[in-house]
Amino acid sequence: MAFDSGQRGQMVSQINVTPLVDVMLVLLVIFMVTAPIIQQGVEVTLPSVKAEALPGKEAQFVVSITRDSQIYLNDAKLSADELTGKLKAIANERPDRQVFIRADDRVPYGEVIRTMAAIKAAGIENVGMVTEMPAANGTDAGAK
Repeated sequence: MAFDSGQRGQMVSQINVTPLVDVMLVLLVIFMVTAPIIQQGVEVTLPSVKAEALPGKEAQFVVSITRDSQIYLNDAKLSADELTGKLKAIANERPDRQVFIRADDRVPYGEVIRTMAAIKAAGIENVGMVTEMPAANGTDAGAK
């Protein structure tokens, strides 16, 4: 064993970061694998159209309409009147707020329009529609 002169009896005060790096890399891999799996909680089949995605700036409000005409604001189930009340409170806070509608492709057109009217009644003017991109072969994935 070779020691430098003057090094005998002195404590080495260095932090071993190897375990910390190992844990951080494992967490990184876990988050990379699970992030694509996490989605909106309401299950709807979106219509397929060719369109560019809109740039997102902040957390979005998404109104979902399920196949059985249930209305959700993000993950909270609401009636049309409750939706208008919640969105009025949001519009009072930020009148320039944008709301997106995700409607199942089998929901009647009138139901979607009634939901849009409830959103407009709340004072929100910026309403967007969420769709899916069609399949790569050019055919509609949901077509029969």
